[in-house]
Amino acid sequence: MKKKIHLLQTLEHHWQTIALCALCLCLSLAAVAAFEAQTAETFATSDWGLSFGVTGAPPQGNATKEELALYNAYFIGNTEEKIIYLTFDAGYENGYTSDILDTLKKHNVPATFFLVEHYMKTSPDLVKRMAEEGHLIANHTASHPDMSKLDTSQALQAELTAVEEKYKEITGLDMKKVYRPPQGKFSETNLIQAKELGYATVFWSLAYADWDNTNQPDPQKAIQKLNSRIHNGAIVLLHSTSETNRDILERLVVEWKAMGYTFGRLEDLVTQ
Repeated sequence: MKKKIHLLQTLEHHWQTIALCALCLCLSLAAVAAFEAQTAETFATSDWGLSFGVTGAPPQGNATKEELALYNAYFIGNTEEKIIYLTFDAGYENGYTSDILDTLKKHNVPATFFLVEHYMKTSPDLVKRMAEEGHLIANHTASHPDMSKLDTSQALQAELTAVEEKYKEITGLDMKKVYRPPQGKFSETNLIQAKELGYATVFWSLAYADWDNTNQPDPQKAIQKLNSRIHNGAIVLLHSTSETNRDILERLVVEWKAMGYTFGRLEDLVTQ
């Protein structure tokens, strides 16, 4: 009788263990499904955005670093390192890029210039200079469209290939496959297609309202805002069309170096 009772107790224990494992499995599957649903909702169609908290701390993006990594996409580097990746977007030349390049050369700072096809066609000498001075020229698409509305791989490829071909025509070099969606507008489809085409998609972790040439930021206020938000691993977006950026760049570089930051090459981050 004692053996029979012991056997029943053992069986009961096993069934409890099995039931607990099944419950854990169900909860895990539910968590995975919820994560995938949340990710799909996040990436369905979106404007890239950031939320800043404590001064000097990295911001929160509307997608995490880990979520973006699944698509070979980036918005920030290693937050344990005092390193900055300086990037400039340009749809056209506004007369300030030569001065910006002078400042970068003076302080031995590498940068990435995300250029559209129009810039390539109208400012080939500046494109050559960027390449000759060791900067990365990256893809900002041919026509600067809302990428979230492009629904075919062929449309995305056409936007990227036109810039690649113009760059090779100007420099004789193959363009690195690094791309930034205009205005940060994107979709999950874009991210998947860009990855399939061998591209890294790059957003940013620090930017400010510098693009309106009719309402340029006050230089002192711009410096204060950028300095209060600079952080480890920052991918900084500035527009080379901005007069304010031309005027404050040297001071930013000097002050960020004084804070202990170094300037990294974006291609090193996205090819790790």
